[in-house]
Amino acid sequence: MIEKAAFAGGCFWCMVKPFVEWDGIHKVTSGYMGGHVINPTYEDVKQGTSGHLEVVEIEFDSTIFSYEKLLDIYWMQIDPTDAFGQFHDRGDSYSTAIFTYTEEQKRLAEASKEKLATSGRFDKPIVTIIRDAQNFYPAENYHQDYYKKEPIHYREDRAKSGRDEFIAKHWEK
Repeated sequence: MIEKAAFAGGCFWCMVKPFVEWDGIHKVTSGYMGGHVINPTYEDVKQGTSGHLEVVEIEFDSTIFSYEKLLDIYWMQIDPTDAFGQFHDRGDSYSTAIFTYTEEQKRLAEASKEKLATSGRFDKPIVTIIRDAQNFYPAENYHQDYYKKEPIHYREDRAKSGRDEFIAKHWEK
């Protein structure tokens, strides 16, 4: 059964690759969700006036790849204690959120968040919000699969972001 999931984790360039290479994942699309502007552009979102967050929308076969596994991968890509952006990308449009399409996804996301909050992995509270999914607007074509289209720039941007150091410190134990 093909389902959708949507996650905001800061810059969407860094959120595609961790999900795309698994069996059961059909498509990962960079885009925008959660705001009040219809058909926002990257500039609208970057300015912070559209209310949208950068997200990845994932189409997956839930009989092959579970939503719980998507949540596990998601948490390992972000700093869930930072309410003001992610790594070197600052501002509301880079904040974290789980957008749920169904009540079951909402239940699983809340349980996953609670499990992480009580795990002792982080010294600060988990501030990632869980929201109902809204209209998804795909980002411009040049943002899609950016890690493949612009591999040198992608690697340089990711390296200077601090994301990989954070992941290593908190997850690779």
